[in-house]
Amino acid sequence: MSTVTLHISGMNCASCVRRIEQALGAIPGIGTAQVNLAAETAQLQLEQPEQLAAACEAVQHAGYGVAIEERLLSLSNLTCAGCVRRSETALLKVPGVLSAEVNLASQQARVRLLAGTDPDSLLQALVKAGYPGQWLNQQETTGGSETDPQHQRLQRERRHLIAAALLSAPLALGMLPELFGRHDLMLPALLQLLLASIVQFVFGARFYQGAWHALRNRTGNMDLLVAIGTSAGWSLSTWHVFSTPAGQMPVLYYEASAIIISFVLLGKYLESRAKGQTLEAIRALTALRPDKARRRTAQGDELVALSEIRIGDQVVVQPGERIPVDGLVLEGGSHVDESMLTGESLPVSRQPGDRVSAGAMNQDGMLLLDTAAIGQDTLLSKIVRLVENAQASKAPIQRLVDRVSAVFVPVVLVIAVAAWALGSLWFGPEQALLNAIAVLVIACPCALGLATPTAIMVGTGVAARHGILIRDAEALEQAHRVDTVIFDKTGTLTLGKPVVQAFEPLNGAEHDAALSLALAVQRQAEHPLAAALRDYAIQHGISSADAEQFRVQAGRGASGLVNGQSVWLGNRLLMNELGVELNSSQAQADNHEAQGHTLSWLAAGQPGQVKAQALLAYADQIKDGARDTVAQLRQQGIDTWLISGDSQAAANSVGAELGIKHVESQVLPEDKAQHVQRLREQGRVVAMIGDGINDAPALSAADVGMAMATGTDVAMHSAGITLMRGEPQLVPAALDISRHTWRKIRQNLFWAFIYNSLGIPLAAIGLLNPMMAGAMMAASSVSVVTNALLLKRWRPDLDREQQ
Repeated sequence: MSTVTLHISGMNCASCVRRIEQALGAIPGIGTAQVNLAAETAQLQLEQPEQLAAACEAVQHAGYGVAIEERLLSLSNLTCAGCVRRSETALLKVPGVLSAEVNLASQQARVRLLAGTDPDSLLQALVKAGYPGQWLNQQETTGGSETDPQHQRLQRERRHLIAAALLSAPLALGMLPELFGRHDLMLPALLQLLLASIVQFVFGARFYQGAWHALRNRTGNMDLLVAIGTSAGWSLSTWHVFSTPAGQMPVLYYEASAIIISFVLLGKYLESRAKGQTLEAIRALTALRPDKARRRTAQGDELVALSEIRIGDQVVVQPGERIPVDGLVLEGGSHVDESMLTGESLPVSRQPGDRVSAGAMNQDGMLLLDTAAIGQDTLLSKIVRLVENAQASKAPIQRLVDRVSAVFVPVVLVIAVAAWALGSLWFGPEQALLNAIAVLVIACPCALGLATPTAIMVGTGVAARHGILIRDAEALEQAHRVDTVIFDKTGTLTLGKPVVQAFEPLNGAEHDAALSLALAVQRQAEHPLAAALRDYAIQHGISSADAEQFRVQAGRGASGLVNGQSVWLGNRLLMNELGVELNSSQAQADNHEAQGHTLSWLAAGQPGQVKAQALLAYADQIKDGARDTVAQLRQQGIDTWLISGDSQAAANSVGAELGIKHVESQVLPEDKAQHVQRLREQGRVVAMIGDGINDAPALSAADVGMAMATGTDVAMHSAGITLMRGEPQLVPAALDISRHTWRKIRQNLFWAFIYNSLGIPLAAIGLLNPMMAGAMMAASSVSVVTNALLLKRWRPDLDREQQ
């Protein structure tokens, strides 16, 4: 039994306690559940760690929140897929840990744990399992500087490799005279023993350490295979040194063991160097963050550490400096290079009233900013977290590889024993032992463990550089299978900045009075149509106070009280629900809808006596790349749909202009998700593209949700992929990088399996000597990582067209 504490939000009475206890009590295996209303906690006794996730889901389904943290760990001693599995198991056994995903390529773990869980308990569990770790904070870079642990580890591996190679070289060179029948030029046996022992037990110590931890956990890994194989060669040679009669040259295999270790160290060094390149995206992003900022005070401008800046401070950014904070331009004007944040290749103009983001380069003018976000709340930090999480996450196919690797090492050990036992009958005991050693060495599953994570790291990194942020590996893997794309209209295919084309009073209402009512209802709304109405009111010099009891009616419009009168502003669906008569304005409505305008009606009155006050017509411009996007998707064999809450005429007009055959109009937010689900039930793999709060349910329901970063935070949190520039052409680009990444994963897994499938039988029958097996094993890991790095050459089609 393990005891954990849930920190629960939303409890306010005894009935809440009762509902939570009932929800938790329904989970099999939970011993007791004591809910404390005052402390807002629930203390559970669990029989199995897996029950914790079920408990959290039960509380959330009951309508309450559970405080959960997500953090990153840097791990040591990870060498293969077996190490990944064991370190994950060690973390999951710690009370309070919900999930743990360890990435072999980045040597990091993404852990979800209950708030209040002792972080030291996770570190202790990792030390006990043999994989010491340390917590990473979001401000740390992921490598690159000379003081960075990864850089230091790479330098240490280089030193060990050079030393092992220098000591192994005399042993290998001593073999050359023997090939020509000259035994007198070989190194003395005791000198060979000395050199080989240093390589075996000093520079090969890492393999013994890893093997010991594997055995202690009753499992196997790459280190165990290398340790057994090279120890067998060293032991046999040492036996011959002391058992061969005086005056005879003993048969020694020291060079095989030493060179195998040197080859493995070479492979690990080259692999580490290559893996460092997969982290370039994170390093490039974190390098954008300046260390200092120029703060404006009453005494003048002062250069201070970035950590001293607070929200509301005024910050001065000179030409040629990077912007240190997210903020609003108060004074000045300039062109700003945001390419590393959004993938936009050309600098964008920023004037007073515009927002700018930390990390962007100010080019040609001074800017005075009002600080709106600092530290972890800046767009740059959010992007870094997204990329880190994506690179630390595990694709579904990797879980299959992990299950395969769980039985791989034991099977290899059985094959090696069989190769020695049966080979002794045909080749003799010593040659059979060399064959068994070759089997152990060639079978090391390094390439298998690296095949998927390296491709995902490079793929998500190169996508981020081009304005495509992928939240996790599952979204990346799913995207390559997409055969149906559903678009929202406003803000996705159109600019999302509509303007009021007409404001026509109805039923004798006065223009300015009706406009004042409409403004009162729309002053608090966030919809693009509300912003258009506010701009229209300013142009006509109309002002109004906020409506009382303001309420958004999703997919319909908004309502409120203005001077004691109920007022509604919304689409035809809302008017029909209110029973408002619209026949008198039908001719005007038909005329506007024929032009593709979006319509709303203003209505006011008491229930049962509501009358239309005005007809509003909005026009929104289609984005430049929308037509090319639909055409590109059609060429790729992808079916496109347009599902909008707008009127049928407006939606059909946009669909016809873009060449979208399937158009659904007047769809409520909750119905969008049902449309997505219906297509999925037909066997389609669906991607939903949207930008608004009303798109969030559909984004979550789709196989892959893509949100425009120009939209709302809710949409981005619901989506697996975020398109930073809000350009529709990034949709086929996101699908394209997914296909390229998936292709690399399949290639890597193919080569990883081929190396082992061909190498093991060749080694077992003596056609592959141990040294060649070591070289091939090292080459397999390097080739897998190098193949993944080829993804760095990927460019989206829109970039190629611009070049």
